[in-house]
Amino acid sequence: MNEPENTQGPPVAERAPDAQSGRSGSAPGHRPAAPAGRAKRFWSARRTPATLLALVVVGASGLLLYDVASVRAGRPAMHWRRVLADELATRPLDNIWIEVGAAAAMAVGLWLIVLAVTPGLRSVLPMRRENPQVRAGLERDAAALVLRDRAMEVPGVQSVQVRMKRSRVAARARSHFRELDDVRTDLDTALRAGITELGLATAPRLSVHVRRPARKG
Repeated sequence: MNEPENTQGPPVAERAPDAQSGRSGSAPGHRPAAPAGRAKRFWSARRTPATLLALVVVGASGLLLYDVASVRAGRPAMHWRRVLADELATRPLDNIWIEVGAAAAMAVGLWLIVLAVTPGLRSVLPMRRENPQVRAGLERDAAALVLRDRAMEVPGVQSVQVRMKRSRVAARARSHFRELDDVRTDLDTALRAGITELGLATAPRLSVHVRRPARKG
């Protein structure tokens, strides 16, 4: 299944290739769709790290191969390779620069491993799969904006801030009238209904905090 290339803005929808024809969508006359599958996170294409790594590897390999071919042709090796070979042969392993270089190489390797095994695209929340051939995602900022609009409809709410994470929604509101407990109850009910209407694959936990506006003077 191909992942979507652009996940900015409103909900993201993706249609999976048809199992028989290999093309997107389903043509009339095909057998009925199977039950909806489990919604999984979207995977990032990782274009930038892969491009940078490829450029570094190609450049270093090309320079090394050129120097090797130059030495085989009877020319002296480049100064940097002679210095590097001499340093590696004479410098002890407990030297600070050797340790720093090894630590940097290990850090880069671990970073590349993390990029390879994690999905990425943390800003896209997977939605429920009503159709097995369609995957949909919702931007966290868009989801937070929807919930904020729902919260502002609650009587007594003067302002509200909604933070949307992958597994948690935190709402902090200010109420200029009504009892705080009543506002908190209505706000909790409105936000839970809004989370359900978002159609997310996994409903995040909700925390609601309500307080009075700070008094001036």
